[in-house]
Amino acid sequence: MPAFQLSYDYRCPFAKNIHLHVVTALRAGADFDVTFVPWTMSQGYRADGAPDVWDDPARDAEHFALAVSTSIRDLAPERFLDAHKALFRARHERAIRLVNEREITDALDGLQLDLGTIFEDVASRRPHKVIGESFREFEQYEAFGVPTFVVNGDATFVRYMNPPNDDPTASITVIQSLIDLMSNQSALNEFKHTKVAM
Repeated sequence: MPAFQLSYDYRCPFAKNIHLHVVTALRAGADFDVTFVPWTMSQGYRADGAPDVWDDPARDAEHFALAVSTSIRDLAPERFLDAHKALFRARHERAIRLVNEREITDALDGLQLDLGTIFEDVASRRPHKVIGESFREFEQYEAFGVPTFVVNGDATFVRYMNPPNDDPTASITVIQSLIDLMSNQSALNEFKHTKVAM
């Protein structure tokens, strides 16, 4: 299976579903070569003439979780999958907004992370620069939302409705089938059910 990039923003429930499938698959032994890419949903909604959202301290709270995860990905990669899963679950299953250190600490409780170092890195704004660079990279693909896969230089936005179940092999199958479709059926530009299955 080809390597792929996969974008995320913790505010998106569809990103949660796909990313939890990827994390579940990896934890079950799937040999995926995946790069997790932070991407902000806010940039497309900034006012005309306003600075890029990753450069605007007034927007830091809405990017706090994204900056924290970027820091963990870069400084403590062995802890990233656990933190990634915990942040998505905290946001969408525990209704934690993830906009300050207290909420992040609550969300990541029990994970062996040096959050002091992570928060210092976030305060340095290095992760914000990475978020901006990632956003600019995905602009070449005309990405408009998360989760967006990039496979073999081609980008695909996916809206998958269901989170993982108790069978990790099902998550492996979901991701493998999506990557297979993206890499082998590039002529399929749009495939969308006209209504949500009940």
